[in-house]
Amino acid sequence: MYRVLFPEGQLECAHYERTEYGADLYDEDDEMVAFIPYSNLHAIIDEAGFDDDETEPSVI
Repeated sequence: MYRVLFPEGQLECAHYERTEYGADLYDEDDEMVAFIPYSNLHAIIDEAGFDDDETEPSVI
C-alpha cells in the first residue's frame, strides 16, 4: 500500500501511475480512486518502508 500526501489530506492506494500532469491512484481492484496533480502532490510513501513500532520510515 502507498500513502499519498497532498494539501487537503492523505489517501491510501494499492498502486499508482505517473502521468504527464500528476498521479493516478488505484485500489486493490484496479479501480481509479483519484487523480492528484503534481502541483498538489507532496509525497507518495511506500508503507512497506514503515515499521509498526516506529514513526520514521526505515531507510534501505
